Amino acid sequence: MKKVHLLVIKAFIRPFFVTFLIVMFVLLMLFLFKYIDDLIGKGFEWYVILELMWYASATNVAMALPLAMLLSSIMTFGSLGENYELVAIKAAGISLQKAMMPLIILISMLSVAAFLFSDYMLPVANLKMGSLLWDVRNQKSTKLIQEGIFNSTFENYAIKVEKKDPDGQTLHNVLIYQNNGSNGTSSVIKAKSGKMYKTYDDQYLVMILKDGVRYEEKTGSKVYNPRQIFSRFFFKETEQKFDISNFKMKRTDEDLFKNNAAMLNLKQLKYYQDSTGRIADSNASAIYRTLLPSYRVFFSNYKIAQHPKVKASNKQVLEVIPEDNRSQTIEYAMSQARTLSESLTIRKEEQEGYYKLIRRYIVEYHRKFTLALSCLVLFFIGAPLGAIIRKGGLGLPVVVSIIFFLIFHIISTIGEKAAREGSITPLLGMWIAIAVLSPLGAFLTYKAASDSVLFDLDYYKQYFQRLFKRFKKSS
Repeated sequence: MKKVHLLVIKAFIRPFFVTFLIVMFVLLMLFLFKYIDDLIGKGFEWYVILELMWYASATNVAMALPLAMLLSSIMTFGSLGENYELVAIKAAGISLQKAMMPLIILISMLSVAAFLFSDYMLPVANLKMGSLLWDVRNQKSTKLIQEGIFNSTFENYAIKVEKKDPDGQTLHNVLIYQNNGSNGTSSVIKAKSGKMYKTYDDQYLVMILKDGVRYEEKTGSKVYNPRQIFSRFFFKETEQKFDISNFKMKRTDEDLFKNNAAMLNLKQLKYYQDSTGRIADSNASAIYRTLLPSYRVFFSNYKIAQHPKVKASNKQVLEVIPEDNRSQTIEYAMSQARTLSESLTIRKEEQEGYYKLIRRYIVEYHRKFTLALSCLVLFFIGAPLGAIIRKGGLGLPVVVSIIFFLIFHIISTIGEKAAREGSITPLLGMWIAIAVLSPLGAFLTYKAASDSVLFDLDYYKQYFQRLFKRFKKSS
C-alpha cells in the first residue's frame, strides 16, 4: 500500500470515530429526553438504566453510521484540500479516484459489517430494548406519598399528607380515605402525625399513625336505611399496612414481542411474510365463499331470464311476488343484505390488516440492505464535496453534511411512511432516497475529479461581473 493511501486512511479514521461517537451521544440524549418521564421517580437500579441505554445505542446505529460516514468524509477531504495535500497528491500523478480507492474498500467493508449488524444484532437489540422499555413504562412510581396532594397509588385508597419531614418518614396531618366496595364499607382516618417505613422484604408499606380518629360507615344497599351503622373510633396509635409487592419491576416474556417486524432477521421476515400472505389468501377465499351464494342467486335468475323458452316480462320484481308476502320478502332481503355487508366489512378490515403487516415485513426486509447502501452513497457525496469546498474542521463541513443528511432522511422517511400506508410499493419507498441521491454522488465525484469550481464564490462573482459587462456593452 502506498504512503498516500495510508495518509488518506489515517486522515479518515480519526474523524469517523469522533463523529460517530458524537452522533451516538446526541441520539442517546434525545432518547433519554423522550423517555425521561418514564424513568425518573420509579426506583430503578442503575444497571436497568444502563442496560436500556446500551440497547438504545445499538438501535441508533442505523441513523448514526450514515451521518458519521457523510460528516467524516467531508471533513477528511475538506481538510486535505484546505492543506493543499490533494494538490500534492494530484501533482504526484495520483488521481482523486485512486486516492479514494482504499477508502472505498474500507467503506465497502463497513457497509458489509452494517448489513450483518442489521441482520443479526439489530433485531436482538430491538427485542431487548422493546421488552425492557415496555416494562419501564408500565412500572409504577416509587413516589408513593407526596405532600399536599391526594395519592391514589393504592387501590381503594386515597391518601393525603399535609407535610413530610426531611427524613422522608415522619408525617403530619394524615388523611386516608378507604372505599371497600366488596363489603360496602367506607372509612376515613385522620391523624395528627405518623411514621412510615417499608418492611425488610419490600413487600409492604407500614404507616404508624398517632392521635387520630377513624370514621367508618357501612352503607349496605343503596336504599335508604334509618338503621344504617356509623362508627367512630379514637386512637392513640394504630397501624395501616399497604401492599407494595406489585411496585417491583417485573420482566415481561420476550416471546410476546418476537413477531414484531423490527425484531426479525431476513430469514424470519421472509417466513412471516409468506405465512401472512397465505393467511391473507385464505381470507380472500373466505370472502369469495361468502359472496358466492348471493352471486349464484342473481346469476341463475339472469340466466333463466335470458333463456329463449322463458317469456319476457315487463313486470318489476315486487309485482311478481304476491302482495301478502311482499313486506316479509323485503324485510328478509334487507336482513340478508345487511348481514352480508357486515360480514364483508369485517373481512375487509382483516384483509387490510394482513396487507399492512405484509408491507411492514417487506419494509424491514429492505431496510437491512438500504442501511449498507446508504453508507456508500453518502460517502460518495461527502468525499467529493469535501474535495470541492476544501474546508476542514467542524464548521462548514458540519453544516453541509447536516443539510444533505436531512435531505436523505426526509426522503427516506416520507418513502417509508408511504410504503407502510400502501401509497407506493415497499421497494420504491425504501429505495427512493438512495435512487435520488446516487446521481448526485456520481455528479459530485465527476466534478471533484475534474477540479470543478462548483462551490467557489470568487468564480461565480467573476462570472457575473463579466456577464454584467457584456450586458452593459450590448446596451
